[in-house]
Amino acid sequence: MARPEIVQIKSGADPFLTVTQLARDLGITARTIRFYEDKGLITPQRAGSTRVYTGRDRARMILILRGKKLGFTLREIKEYLDLYDADPTHARQIKLLLKAVRSRILRMEDQRVALHQALTELRAVEAQAITALDALEPGRSEPQIKSVERSNRRAGSDLTGVTS
Repeated sequence: MARPEIVQIKSGADPFLTVTQLARDLGITARTIRFYEDKGLITPQRAGSTRVYTGRDRARMILILRGKKLGFTLREIKEYLDLYDADPTHARQIKLLLKAVRSRILRMEDQRVALHQALTELRAVEAQAITALDALEPGRSEPQIKSVERSNRRAGSDLTGVTS
């Protein structure tokens, strides 16, 4: 992605980005940035009536987007970001991150098991339906049965490490 145009608010100042530039840089909408601002996750400076974003704001947005992508709640992300300013060693922040990541991993492992169980049950129902249809209309569903068999064989490799 191309680097955005940098706005110089005054000579010699650190470079700032406008909301449009930051949004373009991160591949999101300006509305998304304003949403996180409204939630208190970022606090842009003002140049007159224009919001201007620093490198710190950009870094926080990257962390916010990564946290959302990994399934963390806004509350969890805010708690993590707030520790950055409160603890200069960042030890508390890292410990919180480790705890949150481990918790998220456990939740996702549970979801993976539940997904595997649901897929297994759905495939069984699908096979039963095809068998019932084949009994009513012999020969008609034969290609579908082969499709189900392929799908069931492939399912074994879909979620490696999961047992039902």
